[in-house]
Amino acid sequence: MTITRLVLPFLLLMLPLHAVAEKVTLEHDGLTLNANVEKSGNWPEGPIVLMTHGTLAHSGMEIMAALQELFAENDITSLAINLSLGIDDREQTMYDCPVTHTHRHTDALDEISAWAAWLGQQGTTDIVLLGHSRGGNQTAWFAAERAEPLVTRVILVAPSTWNLDYAVSDYEKRYQTPLSPIVEQARQMVSEGKGAVTLRNIGFIYCEDTSATAEAVASYYADDPRMNTPTLVAEIEKPVLVIAGSEDNVVAGLIEAMEPFASRDGVELVVIDGADHFFRDLYAEEVVDVSVDFINAE
Repeated sequence: MTITRLVLPFLLLMLPLHAVAEKVTLEHDGLTLNANVEKSGNWPEGPIVLMTHGTLAHSGMEIMAALQELFAENDITSLAINLSLGIDDREQTMYDCPVTHTHRHTDALDEISAWAAWLGQQGTTDIVLLGHSRGGNQTAWFAAERAEPLVTRVILVAPSTWNLDYAVSDYEKRYQTPLSPIVEQARQMVSEGKGAVTLRNIGFIYCEDTSATAEAVASYYADDPRMNTPTLVAEIEKPVLVIAGSEDNVVAGLIEAMEPFASRDGVELVVIDGADHFFRDLYAEEVVDVSVDFINAE
């Protein structure tokens, strides 16, 4: 018994330390925002990875949780933010489609900014932005247009591309109705100051027979080149790492779209062979391995 008492504490000391997960909140534009911070030995100075999830998703989704755990294993703190999508203190669950969509694609930029400011208040001096899928586009948009001095690097994981003609075709195929009249109506309402008025019984993003404000529709279906992430990459002044999966069928054509930009100084494109859009299992380890090398590069 004496030996057991002596050995057990020693063995416990030899076990790897796990990062401490903590929910944090802040007030922004009349809403409570929440995020999950995984603190490691470099907290709070950094580099801290500020992570933004994809379309109608959340900070606790599989890829976000996996990346946070793996960053922690590399002694790097991460902050996975939960975009509000217009909902106060939104739960870490997928967006409930019957709930009227009042959020805009570009709302994420202000929320990323708010969390970057929060990190600065904690004492962080080095922020690495990371975004997945639509969150990758929002992250790139933020990095290209907002002069945030604490941001040193940008990681885009399967960032979304955008082509309005393709969106129109895909919408009609998915919902068996044309998109253009809906978008034109929404744009007209916004121009008349009626952006908060709700359009009902429409398809919106991934949601069938839902409701969305005219402002939301006009935002998510904007004919804006900034919706296409490769267009933004050339405008980012900080080093950029773009990670793509060779088997990604969600953001099809990303690799080809990025290749013309990958030769620019400060832009690196890494293709992970066999990975799909969500980089499950060992592919997530590859994402973090190349990200850590990128973060630690001189």
